Parts: sequence; structure tokens; C-alpha cells
Amino acid sequence: MSKKYIAILVAAVLGVVALIWTRPQPQQWHESSGVVWTTDYHILYWGCDDLADSIQAVLQRVDGSASVYNKLSSVSKVNDGTSLGVDAILDTLYRASVRVHTETGGAFDPTVMPLVNAWGFGYKNGELPTQAQIDSILQFVGLDKVSLVDGKFVKSDPRVQLDFSSIAKGLACDEVGRMLRRNGVANFMVEIGGEIVCSGTNREGGAWRVSVDMPTDQPDTVSHEAMLVLSLNEGGVATSGSYRKYRDSGGQRISHIVNPKTGRSETSDLISVTVVAPNCMLADAWATACMVMGTEAVQRMMQGRDDLGVMTISDIDDQLVVWSNARFANLIAQ
Repeated sequence: MSKKYIAILVAAVLGVVALIWTRPQPQQWHESSGVVWTTDYHILYWGCDDLADSIQAVLQRVDGSASVYNKLSSVSKVNDGTSLGVDAILDTLYRASVRVHTETGGAFDPTVMPLVNAWGFGYKNGELPTQAQIDSILQFVGLDKVSLVDGKFVKSDPRVQLDFSSIAKGLACDEVGRMLRRNGVANFMVEIGGEIVCSGTNREGGAWRVSVDMPTDQPDTVSHEAMLVLSLNEGGVATSGSYRKYRDSGGQRISHIVNPKTGRSETSDLISVTVVAPNCMLADAWATACMVMGTEAVQRMMQGRDDLGVMTISDIDDQLVVWSNARFANLIAQ
């Protein structure tokens, strides 16, 4: 056998191998699930590749930037004063926070963490705060005490603490969605701890169906009773409520919703808010802000808005009263 013939044969074999290697994989539905920030996540997407490793990388990046429970995260370093540098994720969270803070007259405020801790939530627990203690903490609570200058946070008081927990899960959903899009995925649903972002169509080729839970008076239950189903092709959904996360003290129910202006645990007839927004980060932020604002203020603000779909559930005279604006009502699956 001549050397020329062997060379031709080898080249042909390599060509076949290269063809097999580069042949596009068929598209199929992929599922990825796990636990992050002590809550479950579930992701479903239509594409060629298994992107589980990329999903993990996105979640780790968000954790390394915005988790106050990660002592090495960027936000933890900002809080303890070892670094005031702002990475891309913190920049996004801060700017979105300023936007919602401004539109809600301060109801949304990521500097509220010391008050949340004082009331026994967050990462510290203890006795309920006195009014004197609340007044003392309020001196270094307020988003107006933080600014962003040349890629660094500037705090008017070094005791100011930032906690983006009420918006970071929403951003994480969006970040996973952006990663999926970069990899050619158009149809997906990302859910982290009940916060959801979706795009395109579901397995059946229709709009994504997102279930909204009925409020329950059993905070430790893992069961969920659907109240209604939303039909979505694009956008984020988040629900905030006072019915699952609270503590009892001397027969009094203490909500984890803390008003950043009064410093007190919020008590109102509003027990749940669901928000649909262009992305999950904004839905997350607005749902938290609405719980602070209360039923009447939310309904006044959201009645005519067409960029946000909002549903409130209030406990009035021991009766659940449900209200939604037109944007939300139009998304309810028939």
C-alpha cells in the first residue's frame, strides 16, 4: 500500500470523525434542579446542550456578589468595610433598587437589614427591639445614605448595611435566562424559590402556565394550593406575603415585612402581593415594596399601570378580598 493511499485514507477517516463531532445535537427539553440559598430551583428549557454546569456557574456568581450569608461575597465586603468596589451584579441591583425606591417613596429599601435583624429575621435572632433601639438603627437606614461614584459605593455612615435578598433571587432568575439566550435557547422557564422568569413556549407549544398559590395559615407546610394560573410568554413573576414568614412573641404575630421609614414590623390587612413585570428582578422588588405600602396605597398606584400586573390579597374582617389591575387580569389563564 503506497504512502499516498494511506495519507488519503487517513484524511478521509479524520474527515468522517470531524463530521460526526461537529454534527449539531438534536434539540430537546432539558431539566435542571437543585437547592440554592436554602430554597429549591427548577429550570426547564428547550435546546441542544445540557447547560447544568453553566446554570451552576451563574448561581455561584450571584452568590459571590450579592449573598449576605456568604462572608466572602462582594456585598459582605461592602458591609464590613473591607471593600466598597461594585461588580456588575451589585451595580444592576443597586440601580434597580434606586428606581423602585424612588417610585415607591422609600417603601423599597435594601438598607433595611439592621432593622430586619433587630426584629429577629435575617441572619440574627433575639428579643424584639425597643423603640429606642429602633430609633437608633434608623439613623443609618436609608438608601439616600448610599451613592455610587466611579464604580464604588460611598456611604454617609459606615454602619449602613446593604441587603439585596428581596431582589437577588429575581435577578438570579434573569441572569440564568440571559445565559440560556446566549446559548441559543428561546423557550425556557426559570424558577428559584417561587420567583419565575419565562420566555417563549412550554412543552406543548403554548404559553407558560404559572400557578399562584392560595395564602395559607400553616407557614411550615410544603403543600401548595393553586389559587389561579397565569398565562405568560415573556416576563417575570414574584409573590411576597406575610403569611408564611413570621414569628410569635407574647401572642403577637410579628411579620418579617419591616417598614424602612418607621422601623417597625409592618402590620396591615395586606397578606399577599403577586407582581408580573418585564423581568423577575423588578417583579421581586415591587412585590416586596407593595407589602410595605399596604392595600390602599398599592391599589391607588397600580390601578392604571400597564407595565406591571398586580394582584393583592387582603384579610378584611376575616374574609379574603382579592383585587387586581387590568394588566394582571388579562394574564389569567381561562
